[in-house]
Amino acid sequence: MKRLLLVLLAALTWHGAALAAGAGLVPWDKFDTKRVTDMAALQRGAKLFANYCLNCHSAGFMRYNRLRDIGLTDEQIKNNLIFTGAKVGDLMHIAMTPADAKEWFGAAPPDLTLIARSRAGFGQGADSGADYIYTFLRTYYRDETKATGWNNAAFPNVGMPFPLWELQGQQRAVFETRPDPHNASKTTQVFTGFEMAKPGSMTEAQYNEAAADLTAFLYWMAEPAATNRVRLGVFVMLFLAVFIVIAWRLNAVYWKDIK
Repeated sequence: MKRLLLVLLAALTWHGAALAAGAGLVPWDKFDTKRVTDMAALQRGAKLFANYCLNCHSAGFMRYNRLRDIGLTDEQIKNNLIFTGAKVGDLMHIAMTPADAKEWFGAAPPDLTLIARSRAGFGQGADSGADYIYTFLRTYYRDETKATGWNNAAFPNVGMPFPLWELQGQQRAVFETRPDPHNASKTTQVFTGFEMAKPGSMTEAQYNEAAADLTAFLYWMAEPAATNRVRLGVFVMLFLAVFIVIAWRLNAVYWKDIK
């Protein structure tokens, strides 16, 4: 319980840092949460997570063998998603220590087990965690003024370099000089979009699909039982509806001879 509270605190702190960094240059795109029920998409997302995220970010409250829930066998998990000496039943920890992470990156990368839930709500809607992640993964751009050489339109001044640049490519942010609406004697730089500086191994459509798969996996990982919970809730509501009708008729029969 203590570790869970610490992870939640870290996630909320990271969320607060994101808000402090600014509202972002772009609105968050809407993520289709129906993808979370697509086993093939979740499996592709798990592969992307293991290859590109799990090097620096742990998922300390998720065990590898929980991926059976998305249709993978222990053999598939072991051969395709574990690149360390970890066992299938182990938690998704990383070798990098928090001390090393702080020295190398300035701060320890947050645990990603609950990252989708840490972004949910906050006036953005119940699924805003997925909306944010989906937008974040697609709005990195080259910025030579930053130490990492990267910036992000959804999270300005992000400290994390872009791990998926080989897939998406390297895009540049395009700004337009316009009059300052608050001071006619000044001008301001307004973000107008992106242009591709160096293509990646995927087309734009293919990368958007990959980003959606990874977002779906992170959304699923934050609450693996959510789909079953919703399905069970539907059956419970149907049962209660039938029970209310039965109870109503029984009540009428019981009191029919009493005036």
